[in-house]
Amino acid sequence: MEKKTTYKSAGVDIDKANEFVERIKNLIKTTARKEVVSGIGGFGGLFHLSSEKFKNPVLVSSTDGVGTKLRVAQLMDKHDTIGIDLVAMSVNDVVVQGAEPLFFLDYLSTGKIELEKSVQIIQGIVEGCNQAGCALLGGETAEMPGFYKPGEYDLAGFCVGAAEADKIIDGASISINDCVIGLASSGLHSNGFSLARKVLLEKGRLDIKDKVSGLKKSIGLELLEPTRIYVKSLLHIFKNFFVKGLIHITGGGFYDNIPRIIPQACRCVINKNMWEIPPVFQVIQDMGNIEEREMFRVFNMGIGMMIIVSEKECLAVLEQLKMEALGEKAFLIGTIEKRQGEQQQVVMA
Repeated sequence: MEKKTTYKSAGVDIDKANEFVERIKNLIKTTARKEVVSGIGGFGGLFHLSSEKFKNPVLVSSTDGVGTKLRVAQLMDKHDTIGIDLVAMSVNDVVVQGAEPLFFLDYLSTGKIELEKSVQIIQGIVEGCNQAGCALLGGETAEMPGFYKPGEYDLAGFCVGAAEADKIIDGASISINDCVIGLASSGLHSNGFSLARKVLLEKGRLDIKDKVSGLKKSIGLELLEPTRIYVKSLLHIFKNFFVKGLIHITGGGFYDNIPRIIPQACRCVINKNMWEIPPVFQVIQDMGNIEEREMFRVFNMGIGMMIIVSEKECLAVLEQLKMEALGEKAFLIGTIEKRQGEQQQVVMA
């Protein structure tokens, strides 16, 4: 008798997908907020936007992935932190608008569901949501046989936050003599990996598990250091100070991200000697023979977030950021000056 063709024989295992959902339900519950009014497994996630907390809310949304950092995770066969990166890229973009991240949704696509690996990925997403204080409201796991090579997968995420309409942070109030505070990154975060991999790995210089002088961990572990999530620290600062501008240093580094919020009449002068650049960036620069300007345009160079405040509030903001409860490594790294003629908006001094 001819064997019957099934979805499973075509490469999609519905039973395994259902088992995966059951495995992650309790993990996801740890991210719940009181506004969540639905469970995992429905056709959509339900979230009640509180009219007590927000009087005139504006919803702020962001979607992102983690780029070719996924390749490093796959080469290292280490998948428990890549989900933190996924959450970080969206929630950090939401909070720079002055918004509180409320909920997050993820999309995981792979050729074949590998149960343990997929659970590890979700564990990272759950940890990222807990760090950001947002609920993991739902997601999608797509099994796509023939589309990905064995062991490969892709991730995308989507975050929604809310801010009071009159408290949106857009940089409009930035003025001369304002101060720029930098918050330390945890490493490369999730940007510049195409260049980093080309320099460190693709030209046969190093193996993913090699150690390099000046680094405490292997190249792979150094590159996989999860992106820092700044949400809770920034929400605390919002309650106590007037923040004029925030800059998430992602793709484009200093030169492309700072002008996104600085008024045209201003320029931002950054003193790159005010913080210690992590050794991994020096390794990449030296091994790739990369010019300094290119490094500051591609990578965060040790500063993952910038806060712009008035000169009179600067020291108090720094002190609060360094409190044990927040634990940020914060530095006064620059000032806002008047821009003359065709001067560049970003100056590295």
